[in-house]
Amino acid sequence: MDTVQQLHDISDTDVAAWHAVLAASVARDLPGEPMPTLDQIHGYLTTAGFGSHHLLWAATNDAGVAGVARLRLFNGSGRAHLGEFAIHVHPDHRRQGIGSRLLKTVAQAAREEKRRSLVVEASSETSGVPFLEANGFTCVLSLSLLLLSVPDAGGIDEIVHSEHPGYRLIRWLGVVPDDLAATFAAAKSAMGDMPTGEMDYGTTTWDTDRVRDMAEVVEKRGDTLLTVAATHGDAIAGFTELVIPVGDGSRAIQYDTAVVSGHRGNGLGLWVKAAMLEWLRAEWPAVQEIETDNAEDNTHMLAVNERLGFRPLRQTRQYQCDPETLR
Repeated sequence: MDTVQQLHDISDTDVAAWHAVLAASVARDLPGEPMPTLDQIHGYLTTAGFGSHHLLWAATNDAGVAGVARLRLFNGSGRAHLGEFAIHVHPDHRRQGIGSRLLKTVAQAAREEKRRSLVVEASSETSGVPFLEANGFTCVLSLSLLLLSVPDAGGIDEIVHSEHPGYRLIRWLGVVPDDLAATFAAAKSAMGDMPTGEMDYGTTTWDTDRVRDMAEVVEKRGDTLLTVAATHGDAIAGFTELVIPVGDGSRAIQYDTAVVSGHRGNGLGLWVKAAMLEWLRAEWPAVQEIETDNAEDNTHMLAVNERLGFRPLRQTRQYQCDPETLR
């Protein structure tokens, strides 16, 4: 008989069991993708992510842990309606109703937390797509997942050393320096108009405490956060962030990139991303790849990434549903 239990104080046994399910799922669904490390799973289970808390469950049967689920619940007035979840079932135990039981558990918790919107991401060619659609989820955003080979990226020096009159490049590791915190928070707010399709993702208000807290959460997870910015006078006009995961740091993850509206059209997005590549090559040579995703209608950022050498890896979809419909 399968049982679903909520996890509280995360033990090494919990981490190992979660890792086994996720690693088997990646091997089956996304062959060739890097396997998660135990350190990454530990950070994922013990650190909810900035501006949120999370709930965790494991589904067990006679063979042990057969499936896992995580529900991330966002805090704050702009996103208090939202829950983001992930479910993984070991390939050896699929088509036995385990995923459905975990989904019902997630939906019940979301209702108890007064969430009106559940969002989840699924790779287009995996069994997650028909599972979600059969349960009433609607695709609200299509994404292109892109991958860049850092050693093969060409023309970086030329881009970095191109003229941008009135602007200069700066960079920092981890938490933003105090003298830049206010202008960085203002620049972060420039992401408010990025394409999100029909997704009810809410709004985020950035201030100095929020930008510091976000970086500290990344650090607590054991990851490394790098930021490159373009300044105009004392103000940040554009920036890009990159995270190098703890453990196997061969593939970095692109975080936010944005240019403040009054400074768009000057090539700053391409400039800061090229400068990030230059920094990686000089000080983090173990990073061989960068993964990013773009909304398919974000033509400007897609063009920037194509110029740098990013190539399509696969398509993913964001799905959304009201948990009230999942009773």
